[in-house]
Amino acid sequence: MIKRVVKLVFRMAEIETFKKIFEEKKKKIRESEGCLHLELWQNKHKPNEFFTYSFWESEDNLNNYRHSELFKETWAQTKILFDDKPMAWTVDGLEYLP
Repeated sequence: MIKRVVKLVFRMAEIETFKKIFEEKKKKIRESEGCLHLELWQNKHKPNEFFTYSFWESEDNLNNYRHSELFKETWAQTKILFDDKPMAWTVDGLEYLP
């Protein structure tokens, strides 16, 4: 399993637009083959800074999603709202202490 963290910074005026897009797409993203978990985080001190946090069965599953029509459509709607370049990390979880 891999974990994916993506940092997205939006223009202040576009925060609600992004939240609506995520609300519309989140179930479909979560139902993508190999997606095991999906969260959306908002920075408490920088409200235009968001992070998606997802778990994937494999990097192949993540890449299949990233090449899907769902991703292309969602990314096209989202990227026009950015105030800064997005950043992404694909990581292995080494330890988890609940």
